[in-house]
Amino acid sequence: MKLYHGSIVIVESPQIIRNVIGRDFGFGFYTTDIKEQAERWALRRKRTASRNGLVDAKAIVSVYEINIEEARKVLNFKDFSVASMDWLELILSCRSNKDFTHPFDVVTGKIANDSVGETVSYVLAGIMRKEDAIERLKFQQINNQFAFCSERSLEFLKFVSSYIVEGISNDRT
Repeated sequence: MKLYHGSIVIVESPQIIRNVIGRDFGFGFYTTDIKEQAERWALRRKRTASRNGLVDAKAIVSVYEINIEEARKVLNFKDFSVASMDWLELILSCRSNKDFTHPFDVVTGKIANDSVGETVSYVLAGIMRKEDAIERLKFQQINNQFAFCSERSLEFLKFVSSYIVEGISNDRT
């Protein structure tokens, strides 16, 4: 299976990112199986870097291969195929408590994009009930993410290549 990571640098050796609170599935290295999603993320990172003075920043997507079947034999996976109460509970815990940890090596599931993130923030602020949030999220188009949350999980990611993003592709491979 191919996975993609959008950034402003080539990431040949992924690492767990531990300095950012607010990640959906906690500290980890985040990828997606949707090429266009990684390209959008790389372009977003480039815009942010440019605003912060890195005028020569480039939008870069790193491409990886992973043998999911082999990884599942060894690693502890948590898969969320849809936005569910368990999915929301994990996101709320990870986004609200920087000391929260979970026992999973890899978490796969839906990404809380801007509109989904808004719904999650309503729940965190006590403005919306969790049950209402799940109902609202059923109507959102939510992208995929694969969070590699342990060092041993990163050993299954094999760097293949990288490329500079010049525009958005509609290719979902």
